[in-house]
Amino acid sequence: MSPGKKSLLLILLILIADQVLKIWIKTTMQIGDEIPLIGNWAMIHFIENNGMAFGMEMGGRTGKLILSIFRIIAIAGIGWFLVNLIRKKANVGLILAISAIMAGAMGNIIDSAFYGLIFTESYHAPAVMVPPGGGYSSFLHGRVVDMFYFPVINTTWPDWSPFRPGESFIFFRPVFNIADSAITCGVFSILIFQKQMFKDL
Repeated sequence: MSPGKKSLLLILLILIADQVLKIWIKTTMQIGDEIPLIGNWAMIHFIENNGMAFGMEMGGRTGKLILSIFRIIAIAGIGWFLVNLIRKKANVGLILAISAIMAGAMGNIIDSAFYGLIFTESYHAPAVMVPPGGGYSSFLHGRVVDMFYFPVINTTWPDWSPFRPGESFIFFRPVFNIADSAITCGVFSILIFQKQMFKDL
């Protein structure tokens, strides 16, 4: 299989897995619902966010719009870079890493662009897909669905700690999705294997 076909296949697999899981979460759970996977250490925990990966946010509708437009521009740039890598017959690992990053960015922009149009709110009941009265928001103002939560350590800071004494401490706190994971894996693989990946460029 050619590198181009491998890239396309990886992008499609990530996008399909990401969107199938998100749609299932949206249509069967309401925000805050949880499904334990490994006790209290790993769970499906349904939340939505207005912003970036791992629940980070930019303020207000304007910030949301700016972020969505930035994502679209970034995807176009990544796509151009990926096509050039394939044409230059670059390292297959680099091509697949960039493909994973692109797929992750595409997965989250689908939520931002379309979920507000095609779903009802999920606060008090599972969302309805393609409701007669329209969705909960407008184009590019949808919220990203997150669900993977791994609070491996859930404790409190000791009273003598100079950092937040007596306050809650959770590791790992961020809730994320398949798209976030694809971006993270792609970036880390490039950082770890950069010498091999870029040696022929």
